[in-house]
Amino acid sequence: MPTIVYVQADGRREAHIGELGRSVMDCAVDNGVRGIRAQCGGGCTCSTCHGFVDEAWFHLVGPPLGDEADILEYVPGRRDTSRLTCQIPIRDELDGVVIHVPPPE
Repeated sequence: MPTIVYVQADGRREAHIGELGRSVMDCAVDNGVRGIRAQCGGGCTCSTCHGFVDEAWFHLVGPPLGDEADILEYVPGRRDTSRLTCQIPIRDELDGVVIHVPPPE
């Protein structure tokens, strides 16, 4: 099963095993990753699961589309590699993917 690496704004890293087909957000919530609150539960209706995909991985994860792209337009501190982690399905190709958690507001 793929490992997801979450990096906090202070540089602290934590790695968790993700279940195929679930989301990067699910993995974060299941493992208590600080900064990934996921208030809408993965419904792509808020931005509380916002994260920055590491640039080295962005080509595999891909850009936001549709509703996700629209929501990200209003996220403070948004970057070119911003994604809603609820919209990133865990797949074998993402083993080792690095997600940077935005600093607390």
